[in-house]
Amino acid sequence: MPVLHAFEFLTKSAEKTAANPPAVAAVFGSDATLRSWSMSALTSTGDVTQFDGESVRWSDLKDDLSTASLFDMGEKRTIVVRGADKFVSDHRPELEKHVAKPGSASRFILELSSLASNTRLYKAIAGEHVLVACNSATDKKLGVTAATRRKFLTDYVAGRHKAKLNASAADAMIEMMGEEIGMLDTEIAKLALYCDEGKPIDEAMVRDIVAGWQGKTVWQITDAIAAGDAAEALRQLDKLMSGGQKPIALLPQIAWSLRRLGMATAMVEHREKQGRKWQLEDALSSAGINRPSDIQRAKAQLKGLGRHRAKNLLGWLLDADLRLKGTHSQDGRDRFLLEQFVIKLAKN
Repeated sequence: MPVLHAFEFLTKSAEKTAANPPAVAAVFGSDATLRSWSMSALTSTGDVTQFDGESVRWSDLKDDLSTASLFDMGEKRTIVVRGADKFVSDHRPELEKHVAKPGSASRFILELSSLASNTRLYKAIAGEHVLVACNSATDKKLGVTAATRRKFLTDYVAGRHKAKLNASAADAMIEMMGEEIGMLDTEIAKLALYCDEGKPIDEAMVRDIVAGWQGKTVWQITDAIAAGDAAEALRQLDKLMSGGQKPIALLPQIAWSLRRLGMATAMVEHREKQGRKWQLEDALSSAGINRPSDIQRAKAQLKGLGRHRAKNLLGWLLDADLRLKGTHSQDGRDRFLLEQFVIKLAKN
């Protein structure tokens, strides 16, 4: 079957798939929340055995894959490998062979942060089994547009919290907080508590509440980073995490403004290499910073960061994002990574 995006899988196919589970499935993509929801839908019934993709070997799985469950009255057991990127890299031939002839004793599910579409494994799973893509950014090949993402938020995510979310409110949330579904889900859950029964969450409520103390604290963190004040940045970061915010949700909020500064710096450097004249205001505008007050704030932040830190922002943000979704996704390690990241950014 064709590759399913998580938006479509969760809203249209999850129940049907759970009723007739596939012999092999793979869930991949950069959005950890979409991966988690998709994995839950695929493993909602039956006997499930999970393995860590960082440490498991193919020899550890062979017996489990060929052994039926003793507890589910003849139903297939489910073998899951989470964080399977390294596992797939180490055992590609064995996996390709299994996907071609998966057997009848068990179901096999892989969860990965990425899976290249030009590999035989990708094509084999997409052709005969179930492959779910879990990214929240727009992607024409997968049919992910601003409209489909908006509908997913207003229907599926808001529905999880028995809330009604206006389309304009959904757009405002994405504008203010980015595309990370987990963070948006958390905020919709909070906003649902403010609404009277039957009253929708509208754009005015989003801009009033979401941009409240939490938004101000994030701005204080980025200002402290730009000023090289690591201690203040860590104090404000601790305030948010003590309030229940997870590092996986905080990084996109912090990154939102810093990424635009990095994009503006990259544009300036590109024009310099071409020997072209440039105006900082033009670079900031191209990076999405247009309001006069935001432009002045961005100028001050870039001055505080300096050229060296500013030109490294995009690479550092990507590295932190990948680590937070991979090697440092566990409780404790995620906080350590975010604190170390803030210290590195704020270091003069």
